Amino acid sequence: MADITAVAKSFTEYYYSLFSTNRPALKDLYRPLSMLSWEEKQFLSGDKIVEHLVGLPFAKVQHKIHTTDAQPSQPGQEHLIVLVTGQLIIDDSPPLQFSQVFQLIKEGATYWVFNDVFRLVYG
Repeated sequence: MADITAVAKSFTEYYYSLFSTNRPALKDLYRPLSMLSWEEKQFLSGDKIVEHLVGLPFAKVQHKIHTTDAQPSQPGQEHLIVLVTGQLIIDDSPPLQFSQVFQLIKEGATYWVFNDVFRLVYG
């Protein structure tokens, strides 16, 4: 089995780099069965997820990752649950705290996002 901490770190660095520089390219990380929960909205399918992410009303975004935790999500498989916490900096606004959970499914030598749950953390 792969080093899941290294896989999670590599995946999140790649994901947030694409999110900041080329949101349409995130489509390659999702599949027709993928689901995103973004705050209180849900989106099913890679097309709908990326449509939502591309349509977010900001031009510049940066994710500062504080923690990345990973666990296997299915016995005998290399699927992962990844929890990320950090700060989200939108345009030139003050940082917002966020958490995001990914369930990653192994496909060949790569992973795709089956579940994605994003929440801003207030308070």
